[in-house]
Amino acid sequence: MIDFRTLINKSSRPVLVFDGATGTSFQSMNLTDRDFGGLQYEGCNEYLVLSSPEAVKNVHKSFLDVGCDVIETNTFGASSIVLDEYGLAEKAYEINFKAASIAKELAINYSTEDKPRFVAGSIGPTTKLATLGHISFDKLKESYRVQSEALIDAGSDLIIIETCQDVLQIKAAIQAINESNKQLNKSTPLMVSVTMETNGRMLVGTEISAVISILQPFDIQILGLNCATGPLEMKEHIYLIFL
Repeated sequence: MIDFRTLINKSSRPVLVFDGATGTSFQSMNLTDRDFGGLQYEGCNEYLVLSSPEAVKNVHKSFLDVGCDVIETNTFGASSIVLDEYGLAEKAYEINFKAASIAKELAINYSTEDKPRFVAGSIGPTTKLATLGHISFDKLKESYRVQSEALIDAGSDLIIIETCQDVLQIKAAIQAINESNKQLNKSTPLMVSVTMETNGRMLVGTEISAVISILQPFDIQILGLNCATGPLEMKEHIYLIFL
């Protein structure tokens, strides 16, 4: 079966449809603290891969059933930095590996020769911004290294650094992913999705033109936008990306 990098590099590459909002999907399931493995973990959607893996599978299946080509792992907030807020920092590798394993198994089961399905290992922005001094660059990178190594080791077809609000955060994640790829002797494709606020800048004030210039030297296969605004507000930023 064709791999993701080969597919997106084809001159006749198809439009690929990613899945929708995982957190919203969980909310619609009316999960209880029991599903989360205890009241202390309620709200930690990432922990569901251990406490209620069937709930995670059902979310993935709901998107695969309607034809999505790429499903994201349930790991948006699964860095040790975010998990530490629930006392779960030491389970970062386990949670990310399990999440990617669940998604990968389903992607394989749903794949056909004509319609392969892929897994995007999701890496979110955490709750701390390096540019604002909430966390050191090295500590952020190490957290991302553990997360990305687990996602890659479990078979993610690409890694997506998403809802990026800080260019330093992106750099930390890219360096961590590169280290993980080297450690595992892999070359996992990379997607970066930045968030532009209604004022036309990232949360820390960076314009899209600066983002493009800063990220130009890095080996990024896909660059896009997500969150904060809708398609209409994103239009001008997308135009600059394609220039």
